[in-house]
Amino acid sequence: MASNHPSVFIDGEAGTTGLGIRKRLEMVPEVALRSLPKAQRKDPSARQDMMAACDLVVLCLPDNAAREAVALAGALGTGAPKLLDASTAHRVDPEWTYGFPEMTADQPGKIAMSGKVTNPGCYPTGAIGLLRPLVQAGIVPPDYPITISAVSGYSGGGRSMIEAHDRAGGPAFELYALGLEHKHVPEIEFFGGLSRRPIFVPSVGHFRQGMLVSVPLYLDDLPGKPTGADLREV
Repeated sequence: MASNHPSVFIDGEAGTTGLGIRKRLEMVPEVALRSLPKAQRKDPSARQDMMAACDLVVLCLPDNAAREAVALAGALGTGAPKLLDASTAHRVDPEWTYGFPEMTADQPGKIAMSGKVTNPGCYPTGAIGLLRPLVQAGIVPPDYPITISAVSGYSGGGRSMIEAHDRAGGPAFELYALGLEHKHVPEIEFFGGLSRRPIFVPSVGHFRQGMLVSVPLYLDDLPGKPTGADLREV
C-alpha cells in the first residue's frame, strides 16, 4: 500500500552524517524513508531513479560527489525532488538557500519555499550566530580583524577519527587546519556580514559530541567602545 507520507532518500546514508540523519528520521513516523540496496548505492542510474521517486533527497556526500548528485537530480527537470545538501559544496552559492532559520526573520520562509537548501556548517552556525547580529547592529565593523576559536567533539571528524578515539583514546586536545584555509571560512565571512577574512582556529577534544565557539573582542578598539552589556542587548 502506497504511503501518503513525504518520502526521503539519503544519498550517502552509509557515512557518519547519513547514519546520524537516518537514525533521527526513523523516529519520525510522518516520514517515509527510502533506501537503495548496498550494491546500487554508487550506481548513478539507480540513484537517479530513486531521486525521481522521492520528495526530498538529503545529500551526505563529499563536495564533488554532492555536485554530481545535484546534476543527476537536475536532469529530472520538473520531476526533480527538493534537495538538502549537507556538504560545503553550495554553502555560498546564490542559487541555494542557506539553511539557518534563526539567521533572519524571513529565513524560515525562504527555507520552506526553496527547492535547494544547503545545510550550515557546525562551526559557522556558532560563529554566524555570534557575529552577524553584532555586525548588523554596527557594534562590530565588517572589516574588523576577527579571530574565532572553537573546539568540537570528535564525531564530526568522520569514521577514521571516531574509530581512533573510540579504540585508542585519541589525544585529549588537538589543533588542526593551521594553514588557516578551513572550508567553513567562506560561509562564516559571507553570512557573518564580514568584509575581511577571519582567522579561524578549530580544534578537537576527546569527547564525542558538543562544540564551543568563541570570538574574543577588544571592546576598547571597537567604535563607540561598547560594554559587555551593550553586546548582550543585541
